Order: sequence, then structure tokens, then C-alpha cells
Amino acid sequence: MTIEKDLPSSVTVRGTYVALIFALVAERLSVFYEHDQWLTKAQGASLSADWLAKNKRSLPIATRKHLSSLSDQLAREIARTLSRESGLYTAHEMMESLDPNYESEIARSLMLECERILDSGLSDQANA
Repeated sequence: MTIEKDLPSSVTVRGTYVALIFALVAERLSVFYEHDQWLTKAQGASLSADWLAKNKRSLPIATRKHLSSLSDQLAREIARTLSRESGLYTAHEMMESLDPNYESEIARSLMLECERILDSGLSDQANA
């Protein structure tokens, strides 16, 4: 996962979670469309640790696994709704959007989906 710039220090914990879910969804979709395989939740948690370290942040393993699970859920939802060609384009747009200087309407709408799944996952976790 490449991020051209570090996250600003003003980014909230929630913002970090949403950005991390987005980055993981992008990576999961890229791997799926390139290799026809899904990353495991453990691989996602490991990628999370790498992404967080690059952005000078850290999260407990349980949180990384939870966010990895949410990203897996969203990536599979997206893949079910798109043709292969549309999925490849979407994955490409998301990967490009990891650079904060890249503007993408698709990425903005998917960032909202990342917020939605985070909110849903947090309420599910609180009810468990």
C-alpha cells in the first residue's frame, strides 16, 4: 500500500479508521481483480500495521483485525455489484486515490461507504 503523504496530525481516530478501511478495500480489490484471490483477515491486519507505521500511528491487533474484517466485507460487497471491467477501474481509482493529490468522484463515494461500514461495525461491536 503506497501513501504519498503522511496523514496530517489533525486526523481524528475515526478519520484514521475510515482511511485505513479505504486503503484496505483498495488493496483487497486490486489483489482480487489481479489474482482472483481474496486477502485473508490476517493479511489485512498485517497490511494495516504497515500502513499505520508508515503514517506514524498504531492500533491494537484486535482493532486492526476488526477493521480488516470490515474492509473485507465492503470489498466483497463492491465486487458482487460490479462487472470485472468496472471492478478493475474502481480498484485502480481507489489505489490512485491513496495519493491525497488525486481527485476521484468514485473514491469520494467509496470513502462514504467506508464511513458507513465503520459506523455499522462499531454499533455491531457495541451490541455484541
